[in-house]
Amino acid sequence: MKKIIIPFFCAVLFSVPATAQKTSAAPAKTEVVKSKLTPKDVVDNYFKALGGKSKLEAVKSTIIDNTLNVQGMDITMSTMKQGNKFKSVQTAMGQKVSQVFDGEKGYIERAGQKTDFPADNIAELKKGTTIEALAFNPSNFKDVTAEKLDGKDYNVLSSDKGKFYFDAATGLLYKSSVGEGSVTVKNYMTVEDIKFPSEVDIDGKGQKVTIKTTKVVLNTGVSDADFK
Repeated sequence: MKKIIIPFFCAVLFSVPATAQKTSAAPAKTEVVKSKLTPKDVVDNYFKALGGKSKLEAVKSTIIDNTLNVQGMDITMSTMKQGNKFKSVQTAMGQKVSQVFDGEKGYIERAGQKTDFPADNIAELKKGTTIEALAFNPSNFKDVTAEKLDGKDYNVLSSDKGKFYFDAATGLLYKSSVGEGSVTVKNYMTVEDIKFPSEVDIDGKGQKVTIKTTKVVLNTGVSDADFK
């Protein structure tokens, strides 16, 4: 299996993309003006668009099944989350790679061999939430810009972690970028009145990954024993 490690699906979408590295692609042209909205307005609108903050906070566990296409190779991935704990299993060409984080420590397992997560990653992993969108904190952003991208209007939050483009019409997150790498949410699906990304393109490090969600299960089928 090619080395495609995505610890858990939502982290790819709502945190700094792990795969987003500089590429040779030219950045899209944008028109930038300062918005009248505050970062809190944008984040609140985002939570509302996803189904409402209270509904997001009520989700205690998720199981999400995905298919990934990487340069013509298909990979299946199943990820379960409970708070900041997660287990992700990726399978391709009969080979399996597992990643497990129990809230304090974690490891990657390939061909029966376990490798601990680097210590400098642990602090960030501990901040994880069941619904990663809830990690958006308005205080991390100073202001909002209004930008046009490919002819559409977006409210954009910027920080040292990157730029996040929210559709001005729907409030939903459309794109996250770091350097010249990017994660683009092409479609959403609704499960129990909550929206989840259903098709995502990740561009970075000279490769493109397409992730499609096939199943989302909420609040059942996950226990602490799964993260051992």
